[in-house]
Formats: sequence, structure tokens, C-alpha cells
Amino acid sequence: MQGDRPNRHDGRVIEKMPVVTIDSMNLKNETLHDTTAEDSAAVRIRSSRYLRMNVSLGVLAIIAFVAALYLARDFIVPLLIGILASYTLTPLVTWLKACYVPRPLGAALVLGVILGGLFWIAYSLHDDAVAMIKNLPEATRKMRQNMSDTRGGPTALQNMREAAKQLEGAAADAGTKQGALVVAPLSQEPSSWLSDYLLALSTPMITVIGQSVIVLILTYFLLAAGAHFRRKLIGLVGPSITKQKEAVRILDEINVQIQLYLLTMLVSNVLIGVGTWLAFGAMGMEQAGIWGVISGVLSFVPYLGPASVAGASGIAAFLQFGSLLHALAVTGVSLLVTGIVGLVFMPWLQSKFAHVNMAVIFIALLFFGWLWGVWGVLLGAPLVAIIKVICDRVDSLKPIGTLLGR
Repeated sequence: MQGDRPNRHDGRVIEKMPVVTIDSMNLKNETLHDTTAEDSAAVRIRSSRYLRMNVSLGVLAIIAFVAALYLARDFIVPLLIGILASYTLTPLVTWLKACYVPRPLGAALVLGVILGGLFWIAYSLHDDAVAMIKNLPEATRKMRQNMSDTRGGPTALQNMREAAKQLEGAAADAGTKQGALVVAPLSQEPSSWLSDYLLALSTPMITVIGQSVIVLILTYFLLAAGAHFRRKLIGLVGPSITKQKEAVRILDEINVQIQLYLLTMLVSNVLIGVGTWLAFGAMGMEQAGIWGVISGVLSFVPYLGPASVAGASGIAAFLQFGSLLHALAVTGVSLLVTGIVGLVFMPWLQSKFAHVNMAVIFIALLFFGWLWGVWGVLLGAPLVAIIKVICDRVDSLKPIGTLLGR
């Protein structure tokens, strides 16, 4: 009996110990699984919160950036124009420096020649511009009359106005017969209308003149400084020779691409303006020089600029000649001049320059036009092209360049 007790005791111990150990292990495993699940849920919740927070902060940052661009437009627009002008004129100043002309003097000479040419063009076209402004009321009247004739006679509103004028005339005649004093209505002469129009434009003109002076001064200093800012930018990369060489290579590629784009656009637009001037003059269009200047300036706006010039010149030709055939001919010549210059320069430009998606350019025109008005429309396409060039040369920004490309 005594010999059996240890065996029973040992048996009980041997039978009971494994049960207790398994229960405790299962309890620990369940506790561990619960803790892991809770931790995973907490991590997912925190990740979701961080994601929402980052998205919200990103949206707020974009809104704040766009608001800053809008509020600071009086500063940013002249700054961008000055930078683009300096990039465009840098090759000329560099060429003068190679001819042993100091950069400050070369910058002054280049800007002086450009200003002299602009003043000469403005002086030569002054009479045409004044005549065009004076003819606007008459052109508007002719357009309304032609539209009325096209619709088949006067409208009901025009008939009511004519009847009212006849009643006023009859009342005036009756008053005259009774000895009443009749005061003739004042007629606004074209010269008076022109004076009022120029007076209304005086404040915007003063603003434009002030901004032009700022752009001129900024362009001169950027041209005279030369590679000063570039050396400072390379110095910010660090003391590593490899990084500095890579920065120099990237900056050289960006500078060459931007200068090539701006110079090509400038030359092509000048050719479009001169070609339009000569073609319209040969066709007998009035104020052909003004149309040439308008065509050259609006050619900076892709698609919309040439289309606007073609439509407006066609309307002007119809009002001048009174013939739909002449209007279509002038419109066709305007598009032909733009197309010829585009066929000569655009393939060469596209072979040297990065391709930009047409939809991206159109969206940029809408965005910058809404943001900065007319200046935004003119600057939209060059800014998008420059942004794509920079993104294509910087590794961290290449996805953006791919998104902007074709």
C-alpha cells in the first residue's frame, strides 16, 4: 500500500501537471493574440489618422500657395518677366563679352537697342493706333447693321426705339411751334469718346509703366550679374567635387534648354508679326502694322492667340471691304503666316526641346489666366515648359516631368 501511494501520487502529478501547463499556455497565447490584434488595430488607426492629416495639410498648403501667388502678383509677375527676359538676352550679352565688351556695358547696350526699337515701332504706328481706336464706334455700328440685315430686318426692340425717337421728334416740333426753348441733345464726337476712353485707361497705364520700369531694372541687373548667382547656387551644394560637377551639368542643361526655347519663341513671333504686317499691307488692310504687332504678341499664347487674331482680322476685313470673300481671305492669310512659321520652327524646336502635353498647356493657360489675368496667359506656356525642363533634369522630380510630357 505504501509502495503504491508514491505511484498514485506520482501518477496524479504526472497526469495533472500537463493539463495545468497546457491551459496556462493557451491563456498566454490568447492574451498575446489579443494584444497583437489590438496593437495592429491601433497602428492602422494611427496610420489612417496620419494619412488624413497629411492629405489635409497638403491641400491647405496648395491653397495657401495659390493664394500667395494671387496676392503677390504685383511682385511675382514683374519678377518672372525680368527672369525670362534675362534668360532670353543672356546669349547676346555673352557674345558682346566675347568681343571684349564688359557685361554691364553689354547689358546696357542690348537693352538700349531693344528700347530704341520699341519706341521707333510705337512712334511709327501711333497714327494707325489712334485711327483704329477712333474707328471702333463706327465699326461697332456697321457690325450691328450687318447682323440686323443678316437676320432679315430690324428687331422688335429696334422698332420700339425708332418709334420712341419719332414721338420725341413730334413732341419737339410741337414745343417749337409754341415758342418753347428746345435744347439740342449733345452728340459725343469720336474725339470726345477717345479722350474719355484714354482717361479711363490712365490708371492701368500708369501701373503698367511702373511695372515695366521695374522689369527693365531687374533685367539689367540680372544680365550684368552674369554667372554670379549660379556660382552661389553651386556653392550651396556642398564641398563635394562630384556633387558640384553634377550641379554644374544640370544647370548648364537647364540654361541651354530655357534659352533655346525663349529665343526660338521670340524669333518665331517676330517673324509672324512681320509676315502678318507685309501680307495685310499687300491685301490693302487698314492699320496693317497694328495687326502685325497684335499678331506677334498674341502668338506667345498657343492656339488661342493665332485663332483670336485670325477671327478679329476677318471681322475687320469684312467691315472694311464689305465682302465675305475678303474676310475669309484675310483670315486664311493670317493662319497661313502662322502655319508657315510654325512648320519651319516648331519641328526644330521640338527636336531640341522637351515635349509638353497639349492638354497640360491648355490647363496652364486657364489656370494662370485666372490667377494673373493677361500676364498669366502670356506667361503660362513658358512657365510650364521651363518646369518640365527642370523636372526632367532632377532625379527626384522626374515623375512630374513624365506627367507633364506627351
